[in-house]
Amino acid sequence: MGAIVQVKVNFMSSDSSASPLPAERAQATQALSIGELARRAGLAPSAIRFYEQQGLMASQRSASGRRRYTRADLRRLAFIRAAQTLGLSLEEIRAALASLPEGRTPTKADWERLSRGWKTLLDERIAAMTRLRDRLGSCIGCGCLSLKSCALYNAEDAAAVRGPGARYLLGEAPATRPPASDGPPITPPADSRRSAAGRPARRG
Repeated sequence: MGAIVQVKVNFMSSDSSASPLPAERAQATQALSIGELARRAGLAPSAIRFYEQQGLMASQRSASGRRRYTRADLRRLAFIRAAQTLGLSLEEIRAALASLPEGRTPTKADWERLSRGWKTLLDERIAAMTRLRDRLGSCIGCGCLSLKSCALYNAEDAAAVRGPGARYLLGEAPATRPPASDGPPITPPADSRRSAAGRPARRG
């Protein structure tokens, strides 16, 4: 009678909380050259150098003095480019990155928190762009008085008393309005006319 062989098998469920394998850890901390980082980020190496000069990111140096980056820098670059697309200046982006603990790469939660703080700023810029779009073809209060509409909106350069620049484009209401009917236009207050009288028209 042949021998009986017993095989004992232990089934172990995978532990999702287990530490990553050595190969995965190596991939996460893989050092990237500036050329490789630029290729993956869709940028020119000169742009990455510029961001580094502006204090938006940092690199390590190899023994030969070459720049080395981590894969996390890809997310940092994506954050910078997204913020620039929203119209934020480099100074505003630098301040946002500086607010993160220990200069870490922004996470999804970081982006949501920071973007909430930018909402008011973006609303103001949207309003300014809307004014620019709507008023480019009309008098903007710059003092040139070269458009036919200037005689209605900025009679005798009434906007000059409010200060330099395109006053109406900056958000101030015109001193006058076009007539709602065929009647005569509404003229600015007398004191405004007296203040503006004798002023030479400013160049637009």
